[in-house]
Amino acid sequence: MYIGNIPAENYASFLTQTFSVTATASYTLDHAVSNENDIRLVINNVVQQPGSGKAYTASGTTLTLSEATASTDVMYCVYLGRALQTVNPPNASVGTSQLASSLDLSSKTVTLASNMTNAPAFEAHLSSSQALTDNALTKVEFDNEIFDTDNAYDNSTNYRFTPTVAGKYYVYASLCGSTSDYKLYFSIPKIYKNGSEIANISNTFGDGAVYAVDSFVAVVADMNGSSDYLEFFGIIDIHQNLNESFLGGSMSKTAFGAYKIIE
Repeated sequence: MYIGNIPAENYASFLTQTFSVTATASYTLDHAVSNENDIRLVINNVVQQPGSGKAYTASGTTLTLSEATASTDVMYCVYLGRALQTVNPPNASVGTSQLASSLDLSSKTVTLASNMTNAPAFEAHLSSSQALTDNALTKVEFDNEIFDTDNAYDNSTNYRFTPTVAGKYYVYASLCGSTSDYKLYFSIPKIYKNGSEIANISNTFGDGAVYAVDSFVAVVADMNGSSDYLEFFGIIDIHQNLNESFLGGSMSKTAFGAYKIIE
C-alpha cells in the first residue's frame, strides 16, 4: 500500500559491475556516481579503500586506480549510492492545494500553449462616419485598430480579419446606422466568412420614426488558421436619400472584433 505516487521501482537492489581487466589504471563505470564513496571496489576478493591517495577515485563514469591492474586480476564494483530515478508528478496531478500561497515567477518565463490563449484577437472601429447607399449591402471599413494581437486584421485595404491560428472564434460587431431625418426603416448588420453571410440581425421600425439605431450581432466561427477570413457588412433603409451613414468617431459607435475561444 502506498500513500502518494507509486514508486517506479517495486524494489531496489545493489547493482554490480564486473570489469574486463587489462594492464591499466583507468576504467569506465556503467553508471555515473558522485564520487568513489558511491561504489565498493573489489579486486581479487579484496575490498579496496576509496579516496585520493588510496586505492581508487571515481567521478561520473570515470574510475581511476592508484596502480594499474594485471590482466589476470578479477575486479568488480558494487554501486552503493547510485540514484535510480527522479519521479515527476503524474500529468494533471498537482492542484491548487499543492501550490504555495505566494509564487514568485519574476525570474521565470511562463509560456502558454496556443490553445490556452485568446489570441489572435482584434477590435477595430470607424474613425469617422462612412457614407453609404440606401438599402445596399455595404462593407464597413473599420480603419481604427484598438488592438490586434497578431497583426491579423487589415485596416486599410480589405478590412478583414484573417487569423493565423486554427480554432473557434467569437466574432462580434455593432452597427450604428444614421440618417439626417426621422426616416429610418430598418438596420441589418451582417458578419461574413470567406464572402458568405454567417450571421445577421434585423431591426425594423415600421413607419420610419427614428433617425439612428444601434444593432449588435455575434457568432462563433470555425477558422482554419490560414485562408479563412471575416468581414462585416451592413444595410440600412430610409424613406429617401437623407445623408445616411454608418456612424463613427471617438465614441466607437460602430465596431468589429473577434477572439479565439480557449478550448
